[in-house]
Amino acid sequence: MTDFLLSSPWLGTALAAALAVLAALAVHRLGSLLLLRATQSTPVLHHVLRAGRPAAGVVLPLFALQAVWQAADDGLRFIGGVRHLNGLLLIAAVTWLAMSAIAGLAAGVMAKHPADMADNLEARRIHTQARVLSRTAMSMVLLAGIALALMTFPGARQVGASLLASAGVVGIVAGLAAKPVFSNLIAGLQIALTQPIRIDDVLIVQGEWGRVEEITGTYVVLKIWDERRLIIPLQWFIENPFQNWTRSSAQLLGTVFLNVDFGMPLAPLRAELERLVQDMPEWDRRVVKLQVTDTTERTMQLRILVTAQSSGLAFDLRCKVREALIDFMQREYPQHLPQLRVQEAGAPAPGLPPSA
Repeated sequence: MTDFLLSSPWLGTALAAALAVLAALAVHRLGSLLLLRATQSTPVLHHVLRAGRPAAGVVLPLFALQAVWQAADDGLRFIGGVRHLNGLLLIAAVTWLAMSAIAGLAAGVMAKHPADMADNLEARRIHTQARVLSRTAMSMVLLAGIALALMTFPGARQVGASLLASAGVVGIVAGLAAKPVFSNLIAGLQIALTQPIRIDDVLIVQGEWGRVEEITGTYVVLKIWDERRLIIPLQWFIENPFQNWTRSSAQLLGTVFLNVDFGMPLAPLRAELERLVQDMPEWDRRVVKLQVTDTTERTMQLRILVTAQSSGLAFDLRCKVREALIDFMQREYPQHLPQLRVQEAGAPAPGLPPSA
């Protein structure tokens, strides 16, 4: 058995392949350590190198092996199949490396612009562009890798040619099937460039209040206030109107409506409102206002305007103001809460002296 192995024509090639792999692994380990240390001061490049390090550890040995197989004698048995297999693995590894580098670049850009701050509009814009564009680019790289792998098979070109020749019904069906995919892809690019929505934006979609939790290459995940998730295709945001409460700023003007009796004096209610908001940390001290906006046959409608730095704070502030004013009226002016008056026929109207 030993004599057979020593006399095998593959012996020299196998030894060369083993040495090439060891050398490639050593270069990868040493090079990655040096590059990671050298890029500590450049976070974006550091993220790219860290993300691509595992894939590079596969690409370099496969590249070294491919060089050995190409230099080997063409008369070696199975050398053609080995070259083809190594080529396929190399294409897959390079595709992985490119996708990892794109993901690392996006992660580095987002890490450079943290969104965990009060005024994070610019950071959210960058996060949205980084996520959508990186996923689109990764999809294109993956498709290119699959196409390159298929091109290494002679039969794949013939299949493609026959499909093109019989374009007719097959082409129509394929086009219709691919339309949603490409429309969402184009919608993703539109959203990344025009920014109608961003990560962490507060939206009203189909009557649901929620925050944009994730934007993928084909859909948006909207986190509803009660922890539900609404999944919406990207194309929907291009074709339908919706509300974006944080499009240009996270600051919001909150409204509170109260219905009170016509006899309710407004001056003490305004004074109480201004006193209350001074002790509420949610109020950003921009606007506090009380106005009569409507009347009915029984009550007058009061609208209270208060401002906050974000939609979440605005919601909490509205609830606090509403509760505090109702409590104030219950304590100080219970007679002016909404009530139904019943007047006996022939009795004098309230506030008028009885007829003689």
